[in-house]
Amino acid sequence: MKTLSALAATLLLVSSPVAAQTVYTGDKVDGAAVIDKLDVADLPSGQLTKLYFRVTDTSIGQGWFVPVIVVKGAKPGPRLLITAGIHGDELNGISVLQHLVQDLDPKTLSGTLVAVPGLNTPGLLHSTRGFTADEIGTNGDNLNRVMPGNAESGGPASRYAGRLWHQIFIGNADFAIDLHTQSRGGAYPGYVFAQTSAARQIADLLRPDVIGMDAGVEGTVENMLNPAGIPAVTYELGAPEKFDDAMITRATRGIRNVLIGKGMLAGKPDLSDPAPFVGNVVTDIDSPRGGWTTVKVKLKDDVKKGDVVATVSNPFGETIATITAPSDGHVLSLATDPRTEPGDMVVRLIAWSDQGICAQTGCPDTAQMVKSH
Repeated sequence: MKTLSALAATLLLVSSPVAAQTVYTGDKVDGAAVIDKLDVADLPSGQLTKLYFRVTDTSIGQGWFVPVIVVKGAKPGPRLLITAGIHGDELNGISVLQHLVQDLDPKTLSGTLVAVPGLNTPGLLHSTRGFTADEIGTNGDNLNRVMPGNAESGGPASRYAGRLWHQIFIGNADFAIDLHTQSRGGAYPGYVFAQTSAARQIADLLRPDVIGMDAGVEGTVENMLNPAGIPAVTYELGAPEKFDDAMITRATRGIRNVLIGKGMLAGKPDLSDPAPFVGNVVTDIDSPRGGWTTVKVKLKDDVKKGDVVATVSNPFGETIATITAPSDGHVLSLATDPRTEPGDMVVRLIAWSDQGICAQTGCPDTAQMVKSH
């Protein structure tokens, strides 16, 4: 079934006129030029350019600014868009982009890297998952469920998303990676969502711990870019609210693999990390009781149906629930906060099923998605 947001994303991409140039406001923030629209075609080759994009107004008439770093190679090539921090408590991706751009030499790069290390400025300020642009920093919409947004109508999150989509993303990307972590209270390994065959190629080059072939979620950066003709993946990088050096180093290495695989850098991909587990069915294991949870498994463990994965205790330390795996699977995520409400997810499994996505007919390609929408 065609979804309205994906249809809108595709129609707007096709029908919108192509801007001729980057639009500068004439202002500067911390020495970096402020822009209203990005067009990497007119930026200088063989250089790194630091910019601020003024997204929308705040409630006191000032601006929300997002940093944009463009590394434009000395030689022509594809354009890679990498975003991070669309959820304000998910921080590892910001450090990945900071390290990546510092290590890249534009003179040896073919093509252009567009890095946005911090999409959700109010969420980052308030350390919240949502777009908490209100005065007290609460009750924000999920910015990664409203893409491509609408810059001219709707609430603050939709307008903010619409400006990012049309003024930064579209026209500056041939493929994309959106960097995340698990939400507060949980943790992932290195985990890539891939929706299409082209996205799976990116995922393989990233070489995470796990690749999940996934039908997608409406309104996410990844799942709106794919039907707009831009192959994209979401890359989950561990746990929120910290910089994890090991995860950051691994993700940076994987992105360099993508740059090499796409012909943007010379050399051979680094395949020293283990081959990823690939699954297409995800199962959440929820707690039947509220209390203090002790998780009995680790990320990337393989479990069998009936294995104990967690226990729940009452305030006196007495076990009131023993939680077992409903099926065989690979541990994809787990709760890191022992305080548990009834129905909370404590462990998430991933497995491969011959009935799941991509199993029988293969994954859809990007061209098919664009045509179907």
